Amino acid sequence: MPTPRLSRQAIERRALQVLRESGQLHVPVDVEQVAKHLGIRVEYADFGEACSGVLVKSEDGTAVIGVNWEHHSNRQRFTIAHEIGHFALNHDGSTFVDKGTYARFRDEESHSGNVTEERQANQFAATLLMPTRLVREAFEERMFDPGDDTALGDMARAFQVSPQAMMFRLQNLGLLKPAKSPF
Repeated sequence: MPTPRLSRQAIERRALQVLRESGQLHVPVDVEQVAKHLGIRVEYADFGEACSGVLVKSEDGTAVIGVNWEHHSNRQRFTIAHEIGHFALNHDGSTFVDKGTYARFRDEESHSGNVTEERQANQFAATLLMPTRLVREAFEERMFDPGDDTALGDMARAFQVSPQAMMFRLQNLGLLKPAKSPF
């Protein structure tokens, strides 16, 4: 069965609901605490370079997020938030592991943004880690200058995300215009 298309607003509302219920609507969001609140265990392991993480759900409702311990902490945080997104948005498992157990891997396909579930989980993760109101407040406090990489880096460090993730979030919120290509 295809994944229902959720609006950006619906995904953002769900992420904010999860943040409020878990008491994590502050900077930086403790994604492991969010997972714990949802009853999801987080484990770190070596998945090789191609896999950032995995969500394993069982029919009994238990879930585990496996995170690649070799990746940068910002990437690990995004991976955890992404997998929480799959869980909170009730995405069906994609890989059968054992009777009643499904696994969803965060890999190159996840990064491509070509699959509806992956786009939704990425948007959920961005909202979870960088809630709109908090990003807007931080943006206004810093008198953000698009030509000043320091401001972007400062915001990314405060939210414990990569500068690239922060740039995308600022663009998606309409706070920054995408850079024009010289070609």
